[in-house]
Formats: sequence, structure tokens, C-alpha cells
Amino acid sequence: MGALLFLLASGFTVIFGIMRIVNLAHGAFYLLGGYIGLSVTRATGSFWIGILAGGLGIVAVGLMSERFLIRRVIDSELQQILLTVGMAYVIGDISLAIWGGLPQRVPTPEWISGAFHITGTLYYPRYRLFIILFGFLMGGLLWFLQERTGIGVAVRAGVDDREMASAMGINIRLLSVVIFALGSFLAGISGVIGGGFLTLYPHADWEVLVLALVVVIVGGLGSLKGAVIGALFVGVIDAYGRWLWPELSYFIVFAPMAILLAIRPQGLFGRETS
Repeated sequence: MGALLFLLASGFTVIFGIMRIVNLAHGAFYLLGGYIGLSVTRATGSFWIGILAGGLGIVAVGLMSERFLIRRVIDSELQQILLTVGMAYVIGDISLAIWGGLPQRVPTPEWISGAFHITGTLYYPRYRLFIILFGFLMGGLLWFLQERTGIGVAVRAGVDDREMASAMGINIRLLSVVIFALGSFLAGISGVIGGGFLTLYPHADWEVLVLALVVVIVGGLGSLKGAVIGALFVGVIDAYGRWLWPELSYFIVFAPMAILLAIRPQGLFGRETS
């Protein structure tokens, strides 16, 4: 669960980091990407093509949303929230009309189905291990992109000081489009991967969005390192909470977040803003 939350939260946090957009349609992007991947996987029989289709499909949806809707409210956080919440409901209703209201699972390859034997009576699901390894891979790629490429340098400069970065010749407008596309792609592939584990159903977008927001708030807005730590924290707390105290599972997740906000409002790795 932690690796899946990292994929979803990292997409949210890279969009906020450079564009300062609170995209509450990110969960809807997750759900729609999962449904697209579901249909493509069933049609082609390839899980990997389904993942790619889910990611690229949400890139197209995200870029159209950014170009024709979000760009018009870029200077108002309240309008961003209202607009993206409205987008989430529209996408959710369209998904319900096309794919129906029954839970559906993305078909997964046989080699990651079932469980493998560790020792004695201890077994571990192959698909969960796949999600963990895939999360590590994507985290490594995002780290490399941020720390070792020219795009990463431009992104860090834009996060630190957008006006100065623009004055030094960095095309903030183009960079924002690239970052929004990347965040949308991560949401889309998260939906396909999550659809093979948690299933896809109406309102799953809000459920994963709430947990992703907790990850981002705990780790700090705009921080990739914070997304990693926050995802591990929320994933472990949520898993043990549902196991040990199912009636208090939401309290166990949100109480530490509330305490952290009271002590350090910017999160563990976020920066104070004036």
C-alpha cells in the first residue's frame, strides 16, 4: 500500500511543487487511468500495455484540463479547489456510465499472481512485492530526474524562486506543462497498478485521494523525499490500524497528521512559506 501511495502522492507533489496547483482531481485521474488500463489489458492481454495506456491516457486528459480549465484559475487557490473537485465528480460520473458500478480488477500476469514461500508457513503475495519493487524503480527514476538532469535543475529552481528562474531564461510555462504531464502519468499508472490490487469501483478515487493527501501533508508539499517518508508512514500505520483496531483505523491515520500539523504545519520536509 505504501508504494502505491508513493506513486500517487509523488504525482500530486510534483504538480504542486512547480505549479502551486492543489489538484483535487488527482484521485479521479487515478480511477480513470485504472479503468483505461483495465479495458486495454482485457483487449490486448498485456498488463504492461495496459499500464502504458492508463498513464498516457491520463496525460492527454490532464493536459487538456490544464490547457482549457486549470490555467484560467492559476492565481486563485479557492477556484483551483472548486474547479478540480468539480472535475473529479465529472470524471467519476463518466467512469460510472462507461464501466458501471461493480468492482473490477485489472487482470495481472500469471508470474505475479499467487504467493511465494518464504519460510515455514510464511508466504507473501507476489503482486504486493511487484508493487514495492515498481515503487522503488519509479522512485529511483524520479530522484534521477530531479537530481541529475537539466529538467530537475530547472524544477528545483522553479520551486525555490519562480520569478528568478524565469528571469534566468527558464521557460516556466513549458516546464509547468511537462510537470503536469508527469504528475498525470504517475496518477494513471497508479490506477492500473492499484486496480490489480485494490480493484476499481465508484468513489475509490476519493478514498485513495484522502490517503495521498495525508502522505503529502505529512511529508511536506513539493518534497519528493517527503512523499517517500510519508507513504511509508501512512502505509504502515494504515495496515496495522486496520488489522489491530479496525474500528479506529481512520483515527489512527489522521491523528498523527493532526498532531504534526499543530507542531510543524509545513510537514516533515516542506518549507515554510511567507
